[in-house]
Amino acid sequence: MEATAIITIFGLVILASLVAAPRRVTIEGFFGGTGISGRAPGLWVLVLSQVTTWIFARSLMNAAILGYFYGIWGTLAYAAYYGSFLTGGFIVGRLREGGAGSVQDWLSSRFGASGVTCYNIVIALRLLSEVFANLLVVGLIFAAALPEVGLAREAAIVLVAVLGLAYSAWGGLSAALRTDVLQMLVFLVIFALAFGALLSSPGFDLGAVLTSEGVSGSWNGQVLLLVAFLQVFSYPAHDPVMMDRGFIADRETTRRSFLHAFWISSFCIIAFGFFGIQAAIVGAEYEGQLIGTWAGMFPPWLFVALLVSLLISALSTLDSALASASRLVVDELRLSPRTLNGGRVAMVAFMIAGALLTLWGNQTLFDAVAVSGTASMFLTPVLLIGLVLNRHVSLWSYMVAFGAALIGAFAYFAREGIFASLLPEGHKYEQLLAICVVVLAVGFTAVMLGSRRRQ
Repeated sequence: MEATAIITIFGLVILASLVAAPRRVTIEGFFGGTGISGRAPGLWVLVLSQVTTWIFARSLMNAAILGYFYGIWGTLAYAAYYGSFLTGGFIVGRLREGGAGSVQDWLSSRFGASGVTCYNIVIALRLLSEVFANLLVVGLIFAAALPEVGLAREAAIVLVAVLGLAYSAWGGLSAALRTDVLQMLVFLVIFALAFGALLSSPGFDLGAVLTSEGVSGSWNGQVLLLVAFLQVFSYPAHDPVMMDRGFIADRETTRRSFLHAFWISSFCIIAFGFFGIQAAIVGAEYEGQLIGTWAGMFPPWLFVALLVSLLISALSTLDSALASASRLVVDELRLSPRTLNGGRVAMVAFMIAGALLTLWGNQTLFDAVAVSGTASMFLTPVLLIGLVLNRHVSLWSYMVAFGAALIGAFAYFAREGIFASLLPEGHKYEQLLAICVVVLAVGFTAVMLGSRRRQ
């Protein structure tokens, strides 16, 4: 019964998304998000699109899982990444003040082709991780909902990948913006019902949730909060989905959209984290990324609402990631002609690669955030000194900061392998904090040594 309800509701959302996608699309609409008339999206289209592409399925699950293990500190640590809307809005504003049309524009004017190539490598990995992680959540949900079906996980991943690709490839960024609004409104209604049911349930105590230390204690959540503060300036700059939306409307509309997206998404993430915290408070056993845990905790309709919320958020992020992937391949890397078919080929390539990674069997949700967030940290000293202070930064110092960030990201990824002897003993988040401090220290030292006042 639960599986039937999940499949039916999610199927209707996919069908509605296919209907909402534009029937006609121009090249500028496909890559730049404008409508047939050439008009840029309005404020609330931009806000809802920003929010739904950032409170994606992986993030909701991460907030709940971190809340389960580390209590309110774990959920706040993940919510701190949503300060990226404030830092991202600031970065976009400074870039547009200087006449740049994208992060790549600014990097090209300062560091040439080498600087842009380094950046594009990082954002390509970011986009690939978005496709992978959201398809992973889809697989986890259907594996839990249909345990008696042997290939439920694999079939769901392939089916959602194909259907998500279908409307994304038809309309590009213009389709992503239109369907984001629909998907976000449906998500908000379903999630509001689920959250209201949690707050009114007999065993819920807001005071206990706000002081909870989870099943593993609050320390590692506090450590992760420090990591988030270190990464939150560079994190939005390496997210092409957010950056692409920073240059498609006028500056005032864009500024307001980032502010509204910040408070709405932060609230949703913290609220979803409450479901994980509550599971720890009632002493539920951790099972299957919390999906199995919730099945035993909540009434069937609430369980269905939670899983449908996750599925909708996964779908909304997939289309936006694919739209950004097509712009990256066509407009920035110029590996494909600037035609509708050129963009569609890029989408197909990213979707296939992400689906193959998912089917390969990796199940770790937060590692993708940690690795990409660490890799982006080369941008912190470069943007603060080069963009904010408007100093000339030499190419060699940029490359040193980039190399340090990549090594740091790989060190976290391989922390149990070749880097085990170099990292301090302790929990993986303590090791991640140490890596971030070293990456920033090396990056700032190099950039400061290689910077001078602009003539």
